[in-house]
Amino acid sequence: MPKTKQTRRVTPASCDTLIDSIPQLVWTARPDGLHDYANRRWLDYVGLTFEQVHRDIWAYLPFLHPEDQEGNRMHWEYALDTGTLFEYEQRIKQCQTGEYRWFLTRAEPLRNEADQIVKWVGTSTDIEEQKRIEDVLREGQERADALMQSKIIGINIIEGEQIVDANDTFLRMTGYTREDLRAGRLNWRNMTPPEYMARTVQSLQELATQQSMTPYEKEYVCQDGSRLLVLVCGVVFQHHPHQAINFVLDNSARKELEQHKDDFINMASHELRTPLTVVKMQTQLVHKRLEKHSQHEAATTLSRVERPIEQLERLIGELLDVSQMQAGRLKYVRERVDLDALLREATDTMQHMSPSHTIVVRGSIQTSVIGDRDRLEQMLSNLLSNAIKYSPDAKTVEVELSTSESAVTIRVIDHGLGIPREQRDKIFERFYRDAGLRQHAVPGLGMGLYIVAEIVKHHGGTITVDSDVGKGSTFTVTFPRRRDV
Repeated sequence: MPKTKQTRRVTPASCDTLIDSIPQLVWTARPDGLHDYANRRWLDYVGLTFEQVHRDIWAYLPFLHPEDQEGNRMHWEYALDTGTLFEYEQRIKQCQTGEYRWFLTRAEPLRNEADQIVKWVGTSTDIEEQKRIEDVLREGQERADALMQSKIIGINIIEGEQIVDANDTFLRMTGYTREDLRAGRLNWRNMTPPEYMARTVQSLQELATQQSMTPYEKEYVCQDGSRLLVLVCGVVFQHHPHQAINFVLDNSARKELEQHKDDFINMASHELRTPLTVVKMQTQLVHKRLEKHSQHEAATTLSRVERPIEQLERLIGELLDVSQMQAGRLKYVRERVDLDALLREATDTMQHMSPSHTIVVRGSIQTSVIGDRDRLEQMLSNLLSNAIKYSPDAKTVEVELSTSESAVTIRVIDHGLGIPREQRDKIFERFYRDAGLRQHAVPGLGMGLYIVAEIVKHHGGTITVDSDVGKGSTFTVTFPRRRDV
């Protein structure tokens, strides 16, 4: 007996179940716009009953965001009047949480054979995540547009060796035009002087491997052949890994200002040194005459002037050293230096000058280095002086010496104020001083550690600092053994 074909009937109840299972809010309306159906998800979301929406065409309006209500009404009335598709983005409030979420609401007219509208079929689809993404993209684009319009920072986009885009500021800085850019006349390799090429290539390699580069100084060859000193940093576009964006800051004015400052310091140091020497000699001469005539009380009073003169002499000497270091004119003597003997002399001198602290030396080096004895002693004295100044409540400063087959290590340890982590890379910069309340009370111009770092660097060594705020700092100087400089 042949099998009969089974036909499954779709009932209104099964249609409602199917519609209720889809994620959209679904509704239908009569030609005049009055709702004649709403799925369970739509009613539960806004907290209305079918009777409420069936009686009032605008029953749902209070559940829209106040800023969207008028727009919804205008668009829906226009669709009803013209018989065109209704489409509107709006925020609908979830009745249980009171949270507004973005929905795209659409209503399409269904027509009979006479082209008359018999029903409107509407859906509201949650687009909250899409709107958030759009907002992020829009904010990012606004920031990018604002950055490209910067009047201070030059921006260029490179692909390979070619500069494919740039803002007006970069073009103005380098003297090129928008037409030059379109014609492909901006090439970073052609715009980089030979002496800056290696550093530029190194930075671009860093950019390729790390997706960003450390800011560095270079010069650009401008369109008229002149040179522009700039500070450059850059990042790689995540969505376009073959392109990178560079930020360029005109550094010539700052360099010129620094040069004027260095020239002033150099001039002032020289001009002050001569009269100070005269004052020092005259003070010593008067002191000897007073002692010779047994005027000991007056001689003692005069001796109190000698200490400030010595401090001023040292300050002027450091200013002159900094100026010469910046200009690369500081002279170093090459000689064999016994580090143990040098350290004993430096600690004895500092101990005599600062009896408030006990300088404890541990270990020995028992080797020598080739270098400038006076500059190495200056380095040790500055480290010890720094340790004493920044540990006013402590009683000791420690010096640890050690050696290996390849290196000599000197550690100066204090138990004082300590250095915040974010400032440890800055303390070796010239004229840098911690702005902390207690540190601010410590006298000085921020030259000592800069001079130390420069002397260590010249002798082929390294200096690092390890510190805990409130517990103290350890400065570690390492020199290669028997290095000729």
